[in-house]
Amino acid sequence: MRAIEGKTRNVRELLKGVKYAVDYYQRGYEWDEKQIQELVEDLTGKFLDSYRPQHSRGQVKQYGHYFLGSIIVNDKDDKRYIVDGQQRLTSLTLFLIYLRHLQADRAQKVSLDELIYSEQFGEKSFNMAVEERAPAMQALFAGEEWEDEHAPESVQNLLARYADLEERFGEALPAAFPEEDQPDALPYFTDWLIENVHLVEIVAFTSEDAYTIFETMNDRGKPLNNADMLKGYLLASIGDEQVRAQANEAWKQTAHRLHEAELDIEDVLKAWLRARHASSTRQRKRGAESEDFELIGSEYHRWVRDHHTALGLISDQAYKQFIGQEFRFYADCYLLIEEASHALAPGLEHILYNAHHGFTLQNTVLLAALQPKDAPEVVRLKLRLVAHYLNILLAWRIWNYRNIGYSTLQYSMFSLMQRIRNLSPAKLAALLAKILGQEDETMEADDVPRLHGRNRRQLHLLLARLTHYVGEQSGQATPYLELVNWAGNAQYEVEHIWADHFEDHTNDFGNEYEFEYYRDRLGGLLLLPKSFNASFGDQPYSVKYEHYFGQNILAKSLHARCYAHNPGFQRFNEELEVAFKPIKPHPEFRKADQDKRSALYRQLARRVWNPADILAAAQ
Repeated sequence: MRAIEGKTRNVRELLKGVKYAVDYYQRGYEWDEKQIQELVEDLTGKFLDSYRPQHSRGQVKQYGHYFLGSIIVNDKDDKRYIVDGQQRLTSLTLFLIYLRHLQADRAQKVSLDELIYSEQFGEKSFNMAVEERAPAMQALFAGEEWEDEHAPESVQNLLARYADLEERFGEALPAAFPEEDQPDALPYFTDWLIENVHLVEIVAFTSEDAYTIFETMNDRGKPLNNADMLKGYLLASIGDEQVRAQANEAWKQTAHRLHEAELDIEDVLKAWLRARHASSTRQRKRGAESEDFELIGSEYHRWVRDHHTALGLISDQAYKQFIGQEFRFYADCYLLIEEASHALAPGLEHILYNAHHGFTLQNTVLLAALQPKDAPEVVRLKLRLVAHYLNILLAWRIWNYRNIGYSTLQYSMFSLMQRIRNLSPAKLAALLAKILGQEDETMEADDVPRLHGRNRRQLHLLLARLTHYVGEQSGQATPYLELVNWAGNAQYEVEHIWADHFEDHTNDFGNEYEFEYYRDRLGGLLLLPKSFNASFGDQPYSVKYEHYFGQNILAKSLHARCYAHNPGFQRFNEELEVAFKPIKPHPEFRKADQDKRSALYRQLARRVWNPADILAAAQ
């Protein structure tokens, strides 16, 4: 009988020319967006600790290493069955497929094909050999669209996580997308990923041994997490048994509420401690060490212990209050924020808007403005003010092609948290409006954003807000959640008003490049049901024009009939005429019409994302 073997291997060694099957007691692919986000942020963060633009690719060999955990493999019947670890290996395979596409048109490439598929007897098959996934994986590998509403949930999940990778990697490693005179970091990162990222491979040669290892690692006791260790430290620091019992009961009640809401207690603890107690963050320079913000993110239980005096933890009652009042208060506020992140809550709508943008720092920033002494109505007002500020900032950055990812905004958000602690609503609103007044890039410029490969989702959200705003002001709003495909049966898409036929627009454009540039401008886009796009997307404007009248009010406003017997819309349009040119019909849609439509969208956007509304909300 062969002994169980364990060996550390890098990604290349694990995947090159090796084919894995999934054993019977493995679940399907179940990672969600949070796990993909954490994977991308952990990997890119570790890489960026070492990467410098002046380095040669050879220096990547000396970069820091990253341990991604262990996998258990059962080597039987000339196949390698994954007993534990397929979530990570599947996600790594998706990452490699994405990186392969990303570097396709670049001068420097890292060969990844052998890590993704292998070829035997003239037939190619993926190294992660799961039959039900093969069609979807083939589509991803080929860069093609794939859709099957009857596909298993794990396959649908796989496609969703690939989409998350596309978005999160662009946010976490902006240097991978080179601008003029900027080095291309992508081959450096790809080299580092396959050579310096390691996993421990545990190989068993019988099914019994494999399952025993799996069971031992997953079912023989549950290891303590950071939350357990923080709880243990806090309770152990209370000398009075009665006080300790009261504090323990308070912790249990709060933890139970979080568990019932399916929230991770560790996420709540990190957000609270960072928001209210972090006083430093790592400097953005080479060799800088982790400070409060980073340490709380990785080992908050130790950080609290090391900073107990600064936290005021100097007596039994102080520890009890820390658990029974402060932790409970911020956990309840976190619950409120999470509820508002998943459904439109009156007065807290901007929390949902920000969540749709994928702004993962929101919960932490919102908690920073709150104090345990705040009455419930004050809590809601402060959340409303800060969320509104964040929404304006995000919209402005998207409008100006700026990144809104975690890595890009972490430092500025930390600075914001420092400034908004312990302010009254009036002072908070004044500060937030002042900060926005100091921003250089707003929506004041004459141009509007254009659709490109990496901003479709974000422009969809901006168009949803504009479309909903016009409808709401006219008394005939299409629900925002329907426009962003969270409710209802209609699946809305960003649709070009012009079909992609340059030959039909030669009177306005001298070349195809100029036409494509104009076609992608915001003023030439609408949100329309997927069925509409399928039926009319390739038709000329003269055909679409009649059918726009049956759509949402922003699309309908292109048609002359929208301006008759429509009192709500007419009233809103007359109000607009006082401030700027009102909405106009466009029986034809040429370059000049698109310019007017773009100007209209810009004016509407200034209304939707208006800093003065923050001051008004605090009155």
